[in-house]
Amino acid sequence: MTDAAELQRRTAELLAAHPPATTDRLDFLKARFDTGLAWVHYPEGLGGLGAPRALQAVVDAELEAAGAPDNAPRRNGIGLGMAAPTILKYGTEEQKQRYLRPLWIGEEVWCQLFSEPGAGSDLAALGTRAVRDGDDWIVNGQKVWTSGAHNARWAILIARTDPDVPKHAGITYFICDMTDPGVEVRPLRQITGEAEFNEVFLTDVRIPDSRRLGAVGDGWRVAQTTLNNERVAIGGMRLPREGGMIGPVAKAWRERPELRTHDLHQRLLKLWVEAEVARLTGERLRQQLVAGQPGPEGAGMKLAFARLNQEISGLEVELLGEEGLLYDDWTLRRPELVDFTGREAGYRYLRAKGNSIEGGTSEILLNIVAERVLGLPAEPRTDKDVAWKDLAR
Repeated sequence: MTDAAELQRRTAELLAAHPPATTDRLDFLKARFDTGLAWVHYPEGLGGLGAPRALQAVVDAELEAAGAPDNAPRRNGIGLGMAAPTILKYGTEEQKQRYLRPLWIGEEVWCQLFSEPGAGSDLAALGTRAVRDGDDWIVNGQKVWTSGAHNARWAILIARTDPDVPKHAGITYFICDMTDPGVEVRPLRQITGEAEFNEVFLTDVRIPDSRRLGAVGDGWRVAQTTLNNERVAIGGMRLPREGGMIGPVAKAWRERPELRTHDLHQRLLKLWVEAEVARLTGERLRQQLVAGQPGPEGAGMKLAFARLNQEISGLEVELLGEEGLLYDDWTLRRPELVDFTGREAGYRYLRAKGNSIEGGTSEILLNIVAERVLGLPAEPRTDKDVAWKDLAR
C-alpha cells in the first residue's frame, strides 16, 4: 500500500525529472498526472495510485514548497469537483482515459447542464429531450444558470429519454461537446454587473451513445453522485483560519478602529466563531470522505456556507457604511472564475445572494438534511408515481 514516504519519494523523482523552474507548465502537469500524483486516491493510470485520499496533502505540500505549478483548480471547479468523480464512478474505461487527463491538467474546462427554466429546485422535472437515432441521441431543450459555459469544452448533461415513466426514472446522463453545432451559449447579466452564468440552448444537438454515462434511464442516480460532490465542493472547501468571507471583515475591523461599534463587535464575534466551526466541520467531513463517496452531509455544509456568506457580507457592508456599497469594476465582464475575497465589499454582498440558490436551494437542502441525515418523514409527493408526460406544467 502506498504510504506517505512512498509519495514523498515519487514526488522527489517528479521534481528531479521535471524541474518546475525550467519545465513548461502543461508539461509538468502532464508528468504529474502520469506519475499518479494528480489525485492520489484515483486508480493507477488515471492520475492516481489508489492511495488514501488524505495523503494528497503530502504531495501538495512538497510540490508547493518546490514552487511547482498547480492546475488552477478554481478555473475548472465543475470539472474537478463534479464531472471527474462522476466519470470515475460511472464511465467506461475508454471514457476515463479520454476525459480525466485533459480535465485535470486544465486543457479542457467543463460546465454543468442540469437546471432549466422550469426545473431548478425540482430538477427531476426537466424537459430537455434526448431521442435515440441509431448510435446517436438528438437533444433539444434549454438549460440555465450554467456557470462557465462560455469557457467550457465539455458539459455534463441530463436529459429526458422516456416521458412515459415517472420523472425520476426517465432521465439519462450524457457528456455534451460544447463546440458541437446546435449548442448556443448566451450570457446572463447578474446583479453584480457581470455574466459568469449563462443560458444554453440545445437545438438538434447530436450526441453519440458512446458519450452516455451510466445506463439509459438511470441518469437520476448518476446525477446524485454529481450533486453530492457539488455540495461538498461548494460548502466544504479547505480554508485556513479566517479564510473565506470572514477574513476581509476581520481585517477591516482590526485596521480601522474608527468604524467599530459595540453592536457590530458582538455580531462579528458570533460570526467569527460560526465561521471557525464551519471550517473545522468541513475538515471532519473531508476526513470522512477518505472512507468513501460524499453523502447527504455535504448538504449541511453547503447550507452553512450560504448563510454565513450572506450574514458576513451584510455585516461588512454595515461596518464600512457608504464605502461598502461601492466597487470599481461594475461592467459586463465574462469572468473565468468567481473571486469572493479579492474584490470589494459591495461585490461580495451582492454575489453572496446567489449562494443560497446555486448548487441546490437552501430550501431543498433543508429537506435533504431532514430526510436523509436526521431520518425525519418525507414530505408528501403526489407526483412520485405519475408519468412525466402527465404532470401539470
